[in-house]
Order: sequence, then structure tokens, then C-alpha cells
Amino acid sequence: MALLFVAGDQGIKEKDLSQLLEIDSAALRQNIEQLKVKLMTDGESGIQLVDYNSTYKLVTKNEFNELLTKYFKTGLATKLSQAALEVLSIIAYRQPITRIEIDEIRGVQSSGSLNTLLMRKLIKENGKKDVPGHPNLYVVTDEFFDYFGIKDIKELPKIENFEDASDIGEINGES
Repeated sequence: MALLFVAGDQGIKEKDLSQLLEIDSAALRQNIEQLKVKLMTDGESGIQLVDYNSTYKLVTKNEFNELLTKYFKTGLATKLSQAALEVLSIIAYRQPITRIEIDEIRGVQSSGSLNTLLMRKLIKENGKKDVPGHPNLYVVTDEFFDYFGIKDIKELPKIENFEDASDIGEINGES
């Protein structure tokens, strides 16, 4: 079940799951059926195992649709951590920018936040910087604009409008 959990929305193809578990397809299908029954009959479990075109994935049970819809409408599911918001703001103001440049501005490592932002499709890789190692360049996406309800990067607040412009001045390349 751990493999199915980490596979998320993509799920795992039967062939790949069989190889990972080092069992044949017949044994895998038998184990899958047992797990399906176990999850469906467990009143405490909110998940079920489904098979879409020989791809297995964990999904929520239908009886939780109303509760989950309510959860997503509250915005609780879409909140970003402080670190992710910092990284996102740096990218928005300095795009295109590399992870190393982001790390230098923040003074800490930012790969976890970058991965979160990539998964949420708020940023994307947009080419490589022409320096040794050719690091990825990051920019904001259309989903970023939708998430914040703006149409253009020019709608972002001006850096001068922040109270402590000394910290944010670095974002504009100022000292």
C-alpha cells in the first residue's frame, strides 16, 4: 500500500508494480483483490483501491465526497507554507531564476519548496541558464496568476511598498 500511496494520482501500472514487488501478475492481482476488499470493508478507512486500465491507485471513497468538497472550498488544502511563499515571491519578482540564486537570496536550501511549487504547477522550469552546470531556470505559470487572482506580473505589489525594503531590496538586486 505504501507504493500506491506515494504514487499518488498517477498510480502504478500492474506491470511495474509486479516488477517492484517481484511477484507474477496472477499473485499481484490476488493481493490487489484482498487489499480492495480490506479497504472497502474497513469502516474506519476513507480510501479505496481502484484499477483504471491496469493502473492501480488509491482514491477516496465516494461517501466522503461532500466532506472533501467542503474541505477544498475552505481553502485549507491550498495554503502554502511560509517557505514556499518566500520562494514563490522570489521567483515572481526575479524570474527567470535558478535554485542556487533563490538559495542565496533566502540563505537556506529551497529544493523542498521548489518541488511543492512545481507539483502545484505554480512554477515551471523554463530552460537552462548558460553557466557551468546549466541549472534550470524557474518562472511562474498561468496557475500562479489564477491562484493569486491576478492577470499580469505587473499587478504584483511594488517592492517599494513593503515596510522593510532592506530585506526585499535584495530581490531586485539592490544592496
